[in-house]
Amino acid sequence: MKKTLIALCSMALLLIASCSSKQTLQEYYVSNSENPNFLTVDVPASILNIQDNNLTETQREALASLRKLNVLAFRVTEENVSDFELEKGKVNAILDNDAYVELMKLNSKYGKGAIKYLGDEDAIDEVIIYGSSDDQGFAIIRVLGKNMNPAQLVQLMKAIQNSDIDTAALGEIGDFLKG
Repeated sequence: MKKTLIALCSMALLLIASCSSKQTLQEYYVSNSENPNFLTVDVPASILNIQDNNLTETQREALASLRKLNVLAFRVTEENVSDFELEKGKVNAILDNDAYVELMKLNSKYGKGAIKYLGDEDAIDEVIIYGSSDDQGFAIIRVLGKNMNPAQLVQLMKAIQNSDIDTAALGEIGDFLKG
């Protein structure tokens, strides 16, 4: 009887702990990978199509630290507006976690967003680029790498702006990102 009571209490504590734990962004990606409202793609950093000979040494180091990009996008339609609001709330709750350090907020005529990272200030392992528009939907891009440096990433972002990203290779995600 005593063992049964201890076992039940242990199971109840485990259940409570698992229910109260917050979902990570990676878990969110996995749980929505089969959801028809979402477009998902994992792409190698090479798809950025950056000409190495046009980069500074700092930009080369930043590019070498990139491994891949995980893209998850939700395109809002008249039929899924309530799902969009629900999912946007989930993403905002995940990104409000103190583990994600904000680099900058984005606010333009196209929508709102943020760039955040996980890891140490001098050795970032994941950068999250999140953008949302009530007209288009939202997209989350997880830039995964090894010991990425914020200063180097800023320089790399400048090089990416001048690169010829092959959006056709991204399929539906490329179409979504083009607008």
